[in-house]
Amino acid sequence: MRNETALQFLRDRRSVPAAQLQPPGPSPEQLREIIAAAIRVPDHGKLTPWRLVEFTGDARTRYGEALAALHAQVDPGVPAAKLAKDRDRFAHSPVVLAVIARIDEAHPKIPAQEQLLSAGCLAYNLLLAAQAAGFAAQWLTGWSCYDRDAAKLLGLSNNERAIAYIHIGNRGEEPPERNRPAVDQVSSAWQE
Repeated sequence: MRNETALQFLRDRRSVPAAQLQPPGPSPEQLREIIAAAIRVPDHGKLTPWRLVEFTGDARTRYGEALAALHAQVDPGVPAAKLAKDRDRFAHSPVVLAVIARIDEAHPKIPAQEQLLSAGCLAYNLLLAAQAAGFAAQWLTGWSCYDRDAAKLLGLSNNERAIAYIHIGNRGEEPPERNRPAVDQVSSAWQE
């Protein structure tokens, strides 16, 4: 059964820069609905190799302050503008969800890559679910996704890492369409 509405929804999907997201964000009930839809991702072995950490209200500012303090500690010469960016990174969006990948590197059947891809699917589904619920969103990373001290700020265990921050809010301006590759540029038939 063809669903033209769903196909058009996917063709029209665009990220809205986090700095342009505005309140109000999703209510707790709307956010729960977004998350419930987003967790329906491929998950080989039913491992649930991911979880979410939610930032709303003043938690966004407190986390930004903690990241700025960590950045200044690690790099005392960091320019003030970069510290300001760290402080403000989460303040624009009404809701930010950190997508945490929980990888079992020693799993006897499920490769680590498949676990990581499942977490990546969750991040993308959050974008789609937020947009389907009438909100706008952007997937960002940044240095804190790759830093073990920042992982400690999130309370992550050794087998966990942040792979995305999904910023959700209302769109201000309609984002411009960007150039997309032609299907023939990215798709080919296998040849022996």
